[in-house]
Amino acid sequence: MSADTMTASVQTIERGFSSSRSDLLAIEEPLQFCLNGSPLSITMRSPGSDLDLAVGFLFTEGIIDDVGQILSMRAESADDTFGNSGDRVTIRLRPEIAIDPGRIRRNFYTSSSCGVCGKRGIGAIEIRPALPMQSGPQFHADLIYRLPDLLRRAQESFDRTGGIHAAALFSPEGALLGLREDVGRHNAVDKLIGFALRDGTVPLGDSLILVSGRAGFELVQKSVMAAIPVLAAVGAPSSLAVEVAQRFGMTLVGFLRGQRFNIYSGNWRIE
Repeated sequence: MSADTMTASVQTIERGFSSSRSDLLAIEEPLQFCLNGSPLSITMRSPGSDLDLAVGFLFTEGIIDDVGQILSMRAESADDTFGNSGDRVTIRLRPEIAIDPGRIRRNFYTSSSCGVCGKRGIGAIEIRPALPMQSGPQFHADLIYRLPDLLRRAQESFDRTGGIHAAALFSPEGALLGLREDVGRHNAVDKLIGFALRDGTVPLGDSLILVSGRAGFELVQKSVMAAIPVLAAVGAPSSLAVEVAQRFGMTLVGFLRGQRFNIYSGNWRIE
């Protein structure tokens, strides 16, 4: 058992026979973001890489443009100061950084399965839209076929629980540049982008992001914010994900399984 898993007693029924055993579960716990002394949001996430998650969240929500705008940041156990228990990341921005309340207006609670719950509309979601991506490397189809296996072999938490999402960055040569896991798809992407920001590698114009589930709108939007030119998903894209990918010149790949995938936008980046 690790910090992001716990054991549970289960009864398994198989072919009419019953047996008792222990099972590993992915932990899902609340994380509160506090910005400049005030509560900002709560997300349900897998513990671990909380600072990456906070930085990625602030960036993909358009609150910061660069990690250098953060004056201080710390992860801590939250008390009941704001009426919430659990863990907390407290962030203070540099005094000269202005915050537009309209940009960060959202419900105080965000579930782990939906990164855009509480948004007032599409206009509120598309925060600080990036310029259309006119360039970017090409990725060979033979490499793209292999990416799910490369991702799967690197998913430590999935191996233990079978119940967690992953997002990974790859180079055009197939090198794994970074990977993060979380019970929430959008959290995994925020953690990954936050890691890249803290590592000084954003924008990510020479990379591909692979997600383990479907390609929803929020994953495309977050990837566009980091100028990632190619997003590949093992599952299906939504109509809005395709629309946004086409609008910003992103290559969007879906149903990446075995020796097959669909290209919904930007097919010129796939050799």
